[in-house]
Amino acid sequence: MKQLAVLGSTGSIGTQTLEVVRRHPELFHIAVLAANTSDERFAAQVEEFEPELAVLADEAAYGRLRERLAGKAARTQLAGGRQAFIDAAGYPGVDMVVTSMMGFSGLAPTLRAIETGKDIALANKETLVVAGELIMRRAQECGVRVLPVDSEHCAFFQCLQGERRESIEKLLLTCSGGPFRGRKRAELENATVAEVLAHPTWNMGKKITVDSASLVNKGLEVIEAKWLYGVDYDQIQVVVHPQSIVHSMVEFCDGAVIAQLGAPDMKLPIQYALTYPSRQPSTFERLDFWKMQALTFERPDTETFRGLAFAYEAGRAGGTLPCTFNAANEVAVAAFLRGEIHFLDIYDIIEQTMSARPARPVKALDDLFAEDEAARRYAASLLKKGR
Repeated sequence: MKQLAVLGSTGSIGTQTLEVVRRHPELFHIAVLAANTSDERFAAQVEEFEPELAVLADEAAYGRLRERLAGKAARTQLAGGRQAFIDAAGYPGVDMVVTSMMGFSGLAPTLRAIETGKDIALANKETLVVAGELIMRRAQECGVRVLPVDSEHCAFFQCLQGERRESIEKLLLTCSGGPFRGRKRAELENATVAEVLAHPTWNMGKKITVDSASLVNKGLEVIEAKWLYGVDYDQIQVVVHPQSIVHSMVEFCDGAVIAQLGAPDMKLPIQYALTYPSRQPSTFERLDFWKMQALTFERPDTETFRGLAFAYEAGRAGGTLPCTFNAANEVAVAAFLRGEIHFLDIYDIIEQTMSARPARPVKALDDLFAEDEAARRYAASLLKKGR
């Protein structure tokens, strides 16, 4: 039985991971649950799965959790605070850590898990965006597998089984296009939060849904692909595929293209990562090719959806710039969701922050934490100027 730690258990990926575990109680045991602030949902998870350790990063939420679980979940050790969350990633006896927390905050726990010998089911793409070289090097040094949970990267991973990495000619990274596919900048000037969050094919958390609408999410996945599969940026081509049936494709040096298809359900790649190298039966939705009318593919509009172009720029520059790109985006998306800026302002904040903070070499992990903090300060200063 595989011992799991689920970091970010109350979010979209975390809750779907627990759904997979419910369907396969003979395969998995939840040893650690960790989340940020959602104490009510988290308390219900702790009561159901009775992990050895349960952690809430937010101190106030942790206090509420203790009150909710008073006299309950006696077999579970409770802890609170950011450091406790990081320490949970290295909990003894855990075989695999599911990193489903959001944003830059996932870097330190993921590194702790790797350095304590845990395999990683990676749903926190920002970890590889800001520190891909460092993370993949440490994983190799520690003999740890990094298994992608993102549907697109799980697709690449499956397409490459039995293939030599040197035979890759191109990674074809599919993209739904989000809720604004086909629209131009003038049509997006007054886009509302509700419109941005109305994704046509995927049900995700708010932050990643905004990133999907701006194509920043696809840009993050481009950088993630570079580190997961050791390719150059010129070998990664984004293809808009609104049906979200083809999850991604690999073109090989002989011209053959292998694709992975499936219904748009994140539980499928989650289960594959948890059970790899075996496949387990599931009741997930099946594709019916007799009913499927069309699969279409388009070139992304990077003039309107500039987030993708910014990602390529940051990735090619390397050093601290991917960290800057990510930090500016996180600040801008949070401001948009609070109603403080317009949707298109997200691009301006990213662009100005990247321009103000050109790439510098990364010599140690502390360089990334310093850049993340500085870039966030700069992006926040743009909000105060009325951006």
